[in-house]
Amino acid sequence: MHRTEEVTPWRDAELKVRCVRVFPGSSVLDVGTGLGYTAIWSLSLGSSSVVTIERDRNVIKMAEVNPWSERLSDARVRILLGDASEVIEEFGDASFDRVINDPPRFALAGELYSGDFYREIFRVLRPGGWLYHYVGDPGKRRRKDMPAGVIRRLKECGFERVRRAAAGVLARKPLEV
Repeated sequence: MHRTEEVTPWRDAELKVRCVRVFPGSSVLDVGTGLGYTAIWSLSLGSSSVVTIERDRNVIKMAEVNPWSERLSDARVRILLGDASEVIEEFGDASFDRVINDPPRFALAGELYSGDFYREIFRVLRPGGWLYHYVGDPGKRRRKDMPAGVIRRLKECGFERVRRAAAGVLARKPLEV
């Protein structure tokens, strides 16, 4: 999912990747491949490996014919097809330096906003690793604050330095766990 006002999808992906501070040599887990812009930006900032998960085969097919998505074929990118809430269980503890959770809206993928999923992200992140979770502003017109619920659940799972950032939420796994 990406912002649709005031920023292009390409720029939106860049902002997310810069927000979570992908660094040279880092390993990144990208939840919600979409057209692959987040994975591509992670490579551009020096990531040595990106694992990206997409549950919709049709989205991957669109990326295959999209010229902007060409770098998804880079050998440093591994695309996994499946439900991220299940696929994440296959990774070892402390496997990634950064996690970017860019799920569909809550109504389509509520499990990717759940405490159970956040606990799995916490598990696969290395100590000191950062999570960026795109949330957007759903419910704003109805005076609902979805990011506040995300922040609360992330803190309950052990994340620290949890705050709103770049239309989402940024959180860090403590160095000492």
